[in-house]
Amino acid sequence: MKTVFVAVALLTASTLAQASSTDSITVYQDPNCGCCSGWVDHMRESGFQVKAIVTPNMNAIKAKLGVPVALGSCHTGVVDKTGQVIEGHVPASAVRKLLADASVQGVSAPGMPVNSPGMGPMDGNLVTVDFDGKAFSRD
Repeated sequence: MKTVFVAVALLTASTLAQASSTDSITVYQDPNCGCCSGWVDHMRESGFQVKAIVTPNMNAIKAKLGVPVALGSCHTGVVDKTGQVIEGHVPASAVRKLLADASVQGVSAPGMPVNSPGMGPMDGNLVTVDFDGKAFSRD
């Protein structure tokens, strides 16, 4: 019994260490936006570690990270390990898909879609796009 407990504890610690190094995101959000915290909560509930930074310099951050103006939203996340960019209310499932493909620079849920995490209930019709404007996922 003691061996099983130790094995489970080691497996849990290993899994947590792997998740923290792979799934850590820094998100920059506008101080005047109230919906960004809803997206941060969604990501945390989905197993991501999120560091939220409130800043009035969103345009400069988006430009520095290469977010196309037409695909902008209220907050911008960066996957700490890969540098991939998450623009707006992208669901955690699409972020996991992004992480699985290092060739994709970033994904966006342009604007403020009402059927996205932090904005409203998901309805299966949210389309996220890559930074070339091509459909990336449907959630």
